[in-house]
Amino acid sequence: MHPIRVERLDHLTVNVTDVERAKRFYAEVLGLKEVPRPASFVFPGAWYDAGPTLIHLVWRKEADPLSSRHLALWLSDVHAAAKYFEGQGQDVKWDQTKIPGVDRFFIRDPDGNLIELQGSDGTAG
Repeated sequence: MHPIRVERLDHLTVNVTDVERAKRFYAEVLGLKEVPRPASFVFPGAWYDAGPTLIHLVWRKEADPLSSRHLALWLSDVHAAAKYFEGQGQDVKWDQTKIPGVDRFFIRDPDGNLIELQGSDGTAG
């Protein structure tokens, strides 16, 4: 047996250049609930509940370069979400690489961080 046994992914960090703008996006556009951060965290940022995993927004002076690095969220209705995001002015890009049983698309947050949104394609019986 390997000496390291991972139990779960605890959190991931997303670097942002404007914490208040990012907070509006993650709360109002993505609909995530902000949760308290420890008082010892004196640097700008915010934490959001994403199911069993937290998303930590952390202020950085400069945005990360655009890349394919991303976080992925599983949604209860990916097709309704795509319509919602389009209505919010988001550039919804459907992924053409098929995963059996899954439909997915990508959007970017205000700093250009890539977010994959996925859910059932309706074929599972």
